[in-house]
Amino acid sequence: MTAASELQTTLGAMWGSRDPQPDLLDLVRRTPSGSPLLLVDGKRREARSGARFENVDPTTERVMGTTADAGPDDVEEAIAAARRAFDETSWSTDHAFRRRCLEQLHAGLARAADELRATAVWEVGAALRTTFAFHSDFALDLLPWFAELAETYAYDTVLPDQPWAAGTRRMLAREPVGVVAAITPWNFPLYTAMTKIAPALAAGNTAILKPAPQTPWHATLLARVVAEETDIPAGVLNIVPTSDNQVAELLTTDPRVDLVHFTGSTAVGRRIIANSAERIGRVALELGGKSANILLDDAPIADLVPVAAGMVCWSAGQGCVLPTRLLVPESRYDEAVELATAAYHAIPYGDPREPAVVQGPQISAAQRERVLSFIAKGREEGATLLAGGGVPADQQTGFFVEPTLFGDVARDATIAQQEIFGPVLCLMSYRDEDDAVALANNTAYGLAGSVFSGNPDRALSVARRVRSGMMSVNGGFFYARDLPVGGYKQSGLGHECGVLGFEEFLETKAIAIGS
Repeated sequence: MTAASELQTTLGAMWGSRDPQPDLLDLVRRTPSGSPLLLVDGKRREARSGARFENVDPTTERVMGTTADAGPDDVEEAIAAARRAFDETSWSTDHAFRRRCLEQLHAGLARAADELRATAVWEVGAALRTTFAFHSDFALDLLPWFAELAETYAYDTVLPDQPWAAGTRRMLAREPVGVVAAITPWNFPLYTAMTKIAPALAAGNTAILKPAPQTPWHATLLARVVAEETDIPAGVLNIVPTSDNQVAELLTTDPRVDLVHFTGSTAVGRRIIANSAERIGRVALELGGKSANILLDDAPIADLVPVAAGMVCWSAGQGCVLPTRLLVPESRYDEAVELATAAYHAIPYGDPREPAVVQGPQISAAQRERVLSFIAKGREEGATLLAGGGVPADQQTGFFVEPTLFGDVARDATIAQQEIFGPVLCLMSYRDEDDAVALANNTAYGLAGSVFSGNPDRALSVARRVRSGMMSVNGGFFYARDLPVGGYKQSGLGHECGVLGFEEFLETKAIAIGS
């Protein structure tokens, strides 16, 4: 087995990828058609203005098709429809009906699973073999779990009597927030949509989904399934792709929206918080990260470094939880450099339609330039470029960046502090365990992290000291429908998934009933 194929196999096992079957290979190599229409008040339609925007394949740089471009009138109609559906229908109170509708949605999307995977390759540039996880199966798996919770969750809790409240019955009632604006990014568009839409609808809310303009077809495919294969009432879920950020921002300022649930950059998250101050509205934010992967001195470094390095190239590095800082003991640093450099030269990258490829292109020309500017900054600030660092010589078409590895990275260097969102790894050394924890915590972010040790108890002890909302110990996988996802510090507010994620979409009402 070659180094490339061995690394590919190991990464595949960790991230849920697998060899695509012939039918999927055939599908992904056809000319895509997409689903171009909005979903507003139960109807799939064009934008009121008739405007459309282009959907560009990041692998070929060709325009694949166009999508209806929602304007202010469309967003206004979507908000009004969601408000009316919440205020005037039984959606918020009919738990069994919500469960049935979400189970219908799951069945419809499951039938379209290969189309969803192909769409991820076309518009995200995701490597085909990696589309079985967050681009399809993991995302769809959220729906039946939240569907069941819609009916089984204990919405009312009776509190025990207190001496000073004799003769008064007391209870807590959990009720849906109301209208939810769900704003999603382009890197994992289906999964991030499901982390919002599934619990929001299950909890009895109505919603407006605004997908990223780079990846509209995931959302419009969802719109097609909702309209054609479910009994979800008109106005309960509205889907409004738009290429205009000012139009999208209307969702964050309208007082009829009760909760803005956003996944994306910390900079945009700050703006959403500022907008919420005007309307005194709730927000939930899943933002950026600069995760550290700590290999303790008793960890099997020879086995772990190649995989730890390769993980950063999964999804072309475009993932907020990816461990973009690899921390190794000073005594093993030279060994880690050799191992990581060899791994980076072995990572299979290129056309994501090819079954062997692990890393595809960046999402856009702008994102490629952003990544390249960080690489230039790393070199300028004195880090040692060990592998990659530019546009592949054999990939002049498409938004590709070579798998890139830096060593000798200063702790406060730009590339060690800021989220690059590309296939760039900072290899850094630490003196002892306390120094490793301090280094891991030395950023404004606190989203995720990893710790490896030959002693599981030691690894867990270190994990508890890292200021991050999610930690992997010895390879444990922290994404699951029943585990809450959330960050510390500038990585976000609130949670997704799990019961905590469900409760983000509920209000709490205290009720006292006199005798």
